[in-house]
Amino acid sequence: MAVIDASPASVAKTGVIARLRAKLAGGPSEAATTRRLAGAILVIRVLSAMMAYLAQILLARWMGGSDYGTYVYVWTWVLLLGSMMDFGISASAQKLIPQYRTNGEQALLRGFLSGSRWLTFAVSSAVSLLLAGVVRLLSPFIDQGAIVPLYVGCLTLPSFVVANTQDGIARSHDWMQLGLMPQFIVRQALIIGFTAGAFALGMQLSATAAMLASCAAVWIAMAGQAMVLNRRLAAHVAPGPKHYDVRGWLAVSLPILLVEGFYLLLSYTDVIVLQQFRSAEEVGVYYAVVKTLALVSFIHYAMSATTAHRFAEYHAQGDNERLAAYVTHAINWTFWPSLVATVVLLAFGKPLLWLFGARFVGGYDIMFVAAIGLAVRSAIGPVERLLNMLGHQHICAAAYALSFAMNVVLCIALVPRFGGHGAAAATSLSLVFETALLFWIVRRRLSLHVLAFGNR
Repeated sequence: MAVIDASPASVAKTGVIARLRAKLAGGPSEAATTRRLAGAILVIRVLSAMMAYLAQILLARWMGGSDYGTYVYVWTWVLLLGSMMDFGISASAQKLIPQYRTNGEQALLRGFLSGSRWLTFAVSSAVSLLLAGVVRLLSPFIDQGAIVPLYVGCLTLPSFVVANTQDGIARSHDWMQLGLMPQFIVRQALIIGFTAGAFALGMQLSATAAMLASCAAVWIAMAGQAMVLNRRLAAHVAPGPKHYDVRGWLAVSLPILLVEGFYLLLSYTDVIVLQQFRSAEEVGVYYAVVKTLALVSFIHYAMSATTAHRFAEYHAQGDNERLAAYVTHAINWTFWPSLVATVVLLAFGKPLLWLFGARFVGGYDIMFVAAIGLAVRSAIGPVERLLNMLGHQHICAAAYALSFAMNVVLCIALVPRFGGHGAAAATSLSLVFETALLFWIVRRRLSLHVLAFGNR
């Protein structure tokens, strides 16, 4: 006969587990689908993080400290600019495509699916040429070892931008693997393969060589993604006339671009400011810390990627009750897994940093400072996507602008004296401020309680 433990401690433990299960439990089929898709995205991002982590470890060991720092600096600029140069169309695709489908506007849908990619490619190519001209003009004031890698970075940007646009289109059709795998798996595998091949052949792995490998990887992954996406769209969307509402696209996209742009600036300001005041070796150590904590932000990314187009769909249908329940579900599935991931990463931080090299272990205590902001930010889930999809992108952009400005001021004030610790503190404080501001905006504008705990 089974013995039932009815002690107070056992009952309390069971109650805690039951409450946690209730927060993360089932619900409507859309919630189950979201969990499945978010799980797939998280697997892709974790696998990608492992591959990127391996790539960074290999590059840190194969390259000199100065070359590695230069590569990190240039690649950070590619990530930052490449994520902004699509005018926000990769994000607005998750609003426009569900809207066109719901309203039966097939001509607009077909026009967007093809025209958005040509638009972002043309504009990003023109901007890349201008940026190359800027590098040329400023070359006397730039570290000579960074000039050629910066040119290669300019060559990388158009393919990076088109890949982001295709990612947004694929996600809007729930084709998460197609949206993410070319960028996060194929690209990383190619970077590792190209750099490992160069190292095996006895070539000197400089910042220029690493950037050339990264550039080739981005172009190849984007081209393969385009071919598969075109084939799927041809089977999914009936052929017919196309209407290109470029003005309408930009009216939705540009405010979202401000949100995405200030978010990215907030994400990369610490590395960029650190580069100005500290050595390339210290930048490399800090970057290793950021990469180690990346899993926490991946969880937020996974939920954002799977929820944005459904926020837009429920709003277009006027189903506010369904929307509110879905928002709560998204927040719970962002915060609690993020909290667990933070604890695990901090527990194993030293051996993870040691993989980069013995000198990187010195950045372990920076992890605790940086983790505070990430954990606090996860407590409100993907509410920036909620605001963007429901037409509140202007005030969302203002909130991110304030947070970015705060981060710049704090980085400039703290980095010269405290280095990586100052950069991490500045970013964490800015993320806490951003979280409080977004919570207040959603409370006032949408009358929703967007916190993983507390009264609803």
